[in-house]
Amino acid sequence: MVSIGYFLSCEEFGPRELVKQARLAEEAGFERLWISDHFHPWNDEQGNSPFVWSVIGALSEVTSLPITTAVTCPTMRIHPAVIAQAAATAAVQCDGRFTLGVGSGEALNEHILGDRWPPALVRLDMLREAVEVIRKLHTGRVVTHHGRHYTVEDARIYTLPEQPVPIYVSGFGPASTKLAGEIGDGYCTVMPDEELVRTFHQSGGADKPVQAGMKVCWAPTEQAGVDTAARLWPNELLPGQLAQLLPRPRDFAQASSLVGRDAVAKQIACGPNPQRHLAAAQQYLDAGIDELYVQQVGPEQEAFFTAWSKAVLPELR
Repeated sequence: MVSIGYFLSCEEFGPRELVKQARLAEEAGFERLWISDHFHPWNDEQGNSPFVWSVIGALSEVTSLPITTAVTCPTMRIHPAVIAQAAATAAVQCDGRFTLGVGSGEALNEHILGDRWPPALVRLDMLREAVEVIRKLHTGRVVTHHGRHYTVEDARIYTLPEQPVPIYVSGFGPASTKLAGEIGDGYCTVMPDEELVRTFHQSGGADKPVQAGMKVCWAPTEQAGVDTAARLWPNELLPGQLAQLLPRPRDFAQASSLVGRDAVAKQIACGPNPQRHLAAAQQYLDAGIDELYVQQVGPEQEAFFTAWSKAVLPELR
């Protein structure tokens, strides 16, 4: 049976708003939480980017829902040893209901310290080693590691959960999805792509969970929903490697000017019709997703939770 969760957007909302949304999500019957981890929003219209680890600490005090980062990049902006400590603390705060979702990142967030943005295959190699470092530290032993990309000397994490933190790996193409199957305890994606799910299962992830995130925009009218989604999330429709390569929010805004409203309306379920939202979610279920996380775009948060709890969640279940 598919589990339905809520996707907390750190790009669009501040920390207090995210905590309120988590409470509303649990009350509405959502079963899990995803939360994004960015230094920048994708564009200035989104307007936020709180530090995710502080927000997770606050969430642990107001909700009992399991939480997954979607996703953390443990390779450049923050050293994997520090991510290992942050994830261990989050798992303790959440009584073990925490999963570290990781990925190879985007230049948007990882360029900020002036480091070179490496090509995709190098980023995946860095991710593989970063996950290795995190797993070593989560044993609680003293770790010394001299690898191709990272050095750790005489490091030990003292505050640890009873069980090692599960690590799920994101993938948006065959190479990264294959890596997720090889090194991940689960797989994260944002596409209802049955072929990628199959690649993950065939690469070592046969019995492991698949998580996916999707966006909707519940609004009084379909036009109002499309207007909001087109203003806040046109970057969702940018093709190819742009999402990984563009370095600044204003670059995304410029590139997104080429995305038309019709394309947004086709990609994101907008408006008050429950059947439109159900159809969008069903694509993910049909692709073999185990956990689906839904993000409401824009300010109509309470209306979204009310509508989904009454008209959408019961149908999906």
